[in-house]
Parts: sequence; structure tokens; C-alpha cells
Amino acid sequence: MGRLDGKVAIVTGAARGTGAATARRFVNEGARVVVADVDVAGGEGVAKELGASACFERLDVGSEDDWDAAVKATLARWGRLDVLVNNAALLHLAALEDTTAEDFERLVRVNQIGPFLGIRAVTDPMRAAGVGSIVNVSSVDGLAAKNGVVAYASTKWALRGITRVAALELGRFGIRVNAVCPEAGSIDMLRPYLPDGVDFERILASQQPMLATQRGRTTVDRMGDVASMVLFLASDESASCTGADFAVDGGNTAGKIVKGAPGA
Repeated sequence: MGRLDGKVAIVTGAARGTGAATARRFVNEGARVVVADVDVAGGEGVAKELGASACFERLDVGSEDDWDAAVKATLARWGRLDVLVNNAALLHLAALEDTTAEDFERLVRVNQIGPFLGIRAVTDPMRAAGVGSIVNVSSVDGLAAKNGVVAYASTKWALRGITRVAALELGRFGIRVNAVCPEAGSIDMLRPYLPDGVDFERILASQQPMLATQRGRTTVDRMGDVASMVLFLASDESASCTGADFAVDGGNTAGKIVKGAPGA
């Protein structure tokens, strides 16, 4: 028996990274999954890998029409919709003064309006079924601030607010809504901002995380942890969880160790 036996899920941004890892975990646990992405080649590749339990739908999360089409296609194919994972996102790294309004709006369209439209699109079939789970993938940048991410952090903080409001409004219909706040995402999002020749995995390995169990682990390992949390929230095991944030960050947002103080 799989933890998601009989459930049908839409996972956005599933052509790579955390979305692809989540789609794989879902299928392994008995779910049927719609691999949704604007990356047709990548999304079709993941769906083909997953076999008969998955299909690909091209979905621009910022398009209301695309959301309507994706939900209709899901219901036509499998007759139900139990889980939505709002994972698709864009990253923009720049100082506040170097971030244009166009940069900001581009991230809002995908990272903030996208999940909003997705939640609206799945509400009716979930309400009709009397049950559903929506998992919004936020970020540690939606829990704590750092320089260079004004547009990205703004959308990820906003997504936590959307999560809480949706949980309050949709709970009476049996729909749970939660946010996952990972420290590790797709390296493909960060790669355009890395200098040529930089090995991100070596940088990661050289860091000294607070949590000793993180040492020596790759970004793929850490994305697997995120997928495990999403799986938990999608499953009936988390029936008492809604309107909450779940940090998967190796303790990065817990605080700071003060050298020289007791316990350091």
C-alpha cells in the first residue's frame, strides 16, 4: 500500500528540480500525477520516465486559461483531483536598486499569482469531493531576509499569506493548505547567477551547516527531503495540518550560533 494510493495530483514546475523529485515520490507512493510545466521537452521526459501513472500538461501558471485547461484535462483523464503542489517558481538575484519593476512583476506573475490561480482552479473539484490537499512551495527566503532577493523574497512571503487565507476559507470544504519552506531548490534556478566554472556542489560541501547530518549531502539529497515533506502534507497522515509553514532548511532559520557563548 502506497501513502498516496488512489490519489491524483497536479505538480507544477515538475520538469526538473524539486517538482520532478516530488512527482517521482508521488508515483512511487501510488499516485497518478500530472507533470505540469512550460518546459515541454523536460516535462514530457519526466512523464515518460514515470510511465502510465503520469502525463504531461503544458501549464503557464500565470495564465488562468492554462489552469482551467489543466484541471479539465486532469478530470477527463482520471476523474478526480486530490492534490495540488504549487512548486513552479522563478528566481531573480539583484540588489534592490538594480531590480526593475519588470523584474519584480515577472516574479509576481509566476511565484505569487500562479499559486493563487491554481488554488482557485482546483477548489471546485476538491470541494465537490469534500477533501483535498494543496501544498505551496515557499522558501527559507519567505521566512528570513537576506540581500539580493527583494523580488523573490517578496513573492515567497506573500505565498505564506495566501496559504493561511486559503486554509481558513477552504477548511470547511475539507481542503487543507500548507506551505513548505525549503533551503534547497533546483540548481538550475541558481546557475545563471554563478560565475563560469563555479562548482556549486563544492561550495555546498565546504559550508558548515548547523545540522551535522547535512554534511556531505548534495542538492539532490536535500531536494529529496523537500519532496518527502510535500508527500507527507499531500497524504492523509497530515490530516491535522493546515495553514502552517514547514521549514526544510537544516536549521538555517533557527537562529545564529554565537561563538564564544555557552553551547557553541
